[in-house]
Amino acid sequence: MTDHQFGPFGITTGLDSSAESIAAARAAEDLGYPAIWLSGGPLPGLQTIVDLVGATTAIKFISGILAVSKYSAADVAATYTALEATAPRRFTVGLGGAHGPKPIATLNAYLDELDVPVERQVLAALGPKMLKLAGERTAGAYPFLTSAAYSAEARKVLGPDKLLAVSHLAVLETDADRARAIARDTIGFFTRIPGYIASLKRQGFGESDQAELPDHMIDALAAWGSPADIKAKLTEHLEAGADHVAVNVITGETGPQPIEQWRALAPTLLG
Repeated sequence: MTDHQFGPFGITTGLDSSAESIAAARAAEDLGYPAIWLSGGPLPGLQTIVDLVGATTAIKFISGILAVSKYSAADVAATYTALEATAPRRFTVGLGGAHGPKPIATLNAYLDELDVPVERQVLAALGPKMLKLAGERTAGAYPFLTSAAYSAEARKVLGPDKLLAVSHLAVLETDADRARAIARDTIGFFTRIPGYIASLKRQGFGESDQAELPDHMIDALAAWGSPADIKAKLTEHLEAGADHVAVNVITGETGPQPIEQWRALAPTLLG
């Protein structure tokens, strides 16, 4: 996995090409984070990846994820090739978002067309079929909203040599009620999305859990507390077989990037 030395901990966040996003990317790099996983929803387009790579010097960027329904294989390959010429080994293509009746077939066809080295592709994978595809066709998998127990099962499906990078929510808040309320608000959004409903059910969180969002479910899916508490929770993924955890810091507020929280976590996560 020489192309995927992302270290144990990186960051998941949504960035665009604004001055604020550029400053956040530079701040993450200055703090020592090795990788930023760019959330697909807030990403305005492929040019933003070029802008962010160009504005930084070493930090790696992974699209987490580009929806194959939105971005053509030709455009993604062209972006990858251009960046490889100017900033080699700093962009890895993360793909997903194959909606419709045959997502596996859709992704297979897309991967057939995508002119990017296999070792520089990962798939957003939740279910066993998608994990199997990630292991067979790409460098590995990038699941979100999963427990450490899921990581253990995913490692079995992927095999020992594929990348398993998980995105995990984190709330830098030691008050249990407040921390869980912040996490619950975010997790509740995903319990209305079919793919996540199915994934959570496979993880043992049934209809009543997804409706009520009990503490044990929140605690499995979000790390909260002090930096040391958060590191301990995230490390459960690594101990279960994940290679990397992309820390998705949430604050309960929309707007500015959580740079202060990244700064507070950095000595513990990266030390």
